[in-house]
Amino acid sequence: MKSFKLFKVAFFLLLAGLVSCNSITDVRQEPRTVSRDGKAYLVQDSVLITTRDGAKVSALIVRSKAETKPQPAILFHTIYTRTDDINRAYEAADKGYVGVVSYTRGKNLSPDEINPYVHEGNDVYDVIDWITEQEWSNEEVGMYGGSYVGFVQWSSMKEKVHPALKTIVPSVAAAPGIAEPMENGVYFNFHYPWWHYVTNNKTLDTVSYYNGKRWNGLYFDWYKRGVAYKNLDSLDGTPNPGFNQKLEHPTFDDYWKSMTLYKEDFSKINIPVLSTTGYYDGGQFGSIHYLKSHYQFNKNAEHYLMIGPYSHFGAQELPENNILGYTIDSAAQINIKNLIYDWFDYIFKEAKKPALIKDKINYQVMGANTWKHAPSLDKIAADTLKLYLSKERSDVMFKSTYNTGNLGINEHFRLSNNSDATAYLEQEIDFSDRSQFSWNLSGNRDIVSETLTIGQGFSFATEPFEEDIELSGSVSGILNVSINKKDFDCNVLVYEQTADGTFFNLTIPFTTRASMSRDIEKRNLLTPNIKTAIPIRNFRMTSKRIKKGSRIVVVVNGIKHPFNQINYGTGKDVSEETILDAAEPLKIKWYTDSYIHFPVNMLNKS
Repeated sequence: MKSFKLFKVAFFLLLAGLVSCNSITDVRQEPRTVSRDGKAYLVQDSVLITTRDGAKVSALIVRSKAETKPQPAILFHTIYTRTDDINRAYEAADKGYVGVVSYTRGKNLSPDEINPYVHEGNDVYDVIDWITEQEWSNEEVGMYGGSYVGFVQWSSMKEKVHPALKTIVPSVAAAPGIAEPMENGVYFNFHYPWWHYVTNNKTLDTVSYYNGKRWNGLYFDWYKRGVAYKNLDSLDGTPNPGFNQKLEHPTFDDYWKSMTLYKEDFSKINIPVLSTTGYYDGGQFGSIHYLKSHYQFNKNAEHYLMIGPYSHFGAQELPENNILGYTIDSAAQINIKNLIYDWFDYIFKEAKKPALIKDKINYQVMGANTWKHAPSLDKIAADTLKLYLSKERSDVMFKSTYNTGNLGINEHFRLSNNSDATAYLEQEIDFSDRSQFSWNLSGNRDIVSETLTIGQGFSFATEPFEEDIELSGSVSGILNVSINKKDFDCNVLVYEQTADGTFFNLTIPFTTRASMSRDIEKRNLLTPNIKTAIPIRNFRMTSKRIKKGSRIVVVVNGIKHPFNQINYGTGKDVSEETILDAAEPLKIKWYTDSYIHFPVNMLNKS
């Protein structure tokens, strides 16, 4: 029946002249029997699926030989081609599914050009379509995977949701144009070697990618010379056209919108979604973007979030028990891969929903050894502390490291209940001076540290809390600033400082370009020396019990270092600016009517 259906569709498409014969065929491979751990499997590891535009997508399939009835398929579509990918397919087969791994066109056995991001939406849709036509398929498909693999799940629904796709489980999902290669308009260097990693060959160029000496040398050379950001590959001596093409689209324009979901695209997604991410995951930015957009444009969305003290890799399958010096609570030490398959059993086999997923938002409270659950992001915290930056010094001393690398004793400014619209702290950053950075590159990056890295910025602290409180959710607020240029980039970081002076980094820093802080689709330059409000509106989520006697500390800083773009403030395309655009030093006035909203739960509140 399926063969007849395929023939009939092909026949009418050919009559209409819409496709060629080649666009509905695939290069098949007869399954071979493989014995492994006492079990027999049917394996096809050299399949080429032809897409509607004639490209070839390489795939491998594993199914249990003992299964004779059609089964749901678990699809993992990736650009990261590794020899052990077949283990994912075996794992799916062991759990009662057909395991399918497919690759970005051009990867593995595909003869096509490798072009990350661009074709994934249509190609994954076509792979799902191909799966439904196989005799072993019951025409139900689920997808999972993290980072780029999380992106492709969302991208597959760009035009429409395939009727066979019943659920997705995107972990730490990339969101091109939004969460990478930039955040709030600021490009990060990590994407530069990534293009070589995934496009230099049919698998992965691990030799170049893990050559830290090469990349750090390149970044510091670029920083010291002060050449344009778009000339990184000229300094490197190896063309990087993929990286450079992305620099041509510094705002979220039609280029980015063509490869990812945008606004109303989310309204048609009615399948259940489980997202996983972490407080120390760079990809949290993308995961929360998808979650918020899904609920904004589909009020009935069935989208669940699981988030804890996890890194980018830990939030995908198996968290590290110790992450950057912090030993996570035992409650957070879960096997996320097992959770994902429990979710698939819930969707496909009428099993109970995983016990951890009690509500739409499921988050682990660091330091409390417990999970909590909320119906939405805005219901996580019951209260808000609104505190202002202040010029007044606090009464607590702490160890700090400066941009010179020297260790010193410092004193915070206060986070105050009162605002002053006229007072300010002034920071000066000389972009022509490459002997210093706006923060200390030799500072301790651990989550738990005895020192605080301030660089050229300022730190602000609350009074010590008289009782334990819980900080849960995303920090927000307004930075009121004026500068002597047309633009600048800045960071905001948040810590707990315990009673003994130890600092606990609560999440990854917030980064924004002032001119794009309100609208990533359009750059709105600042008027020099005019006070401007910069919103803090997509800070990464965190959750921690803040102990009695602790303080919350906020650090603000302009950006000048070798690991992302340097915005010289001329108003030109930042990728084209050079040290010749430095002119006079940047002067930032941080006004003391700037405020921070801390989402909190008062634990002893009656």
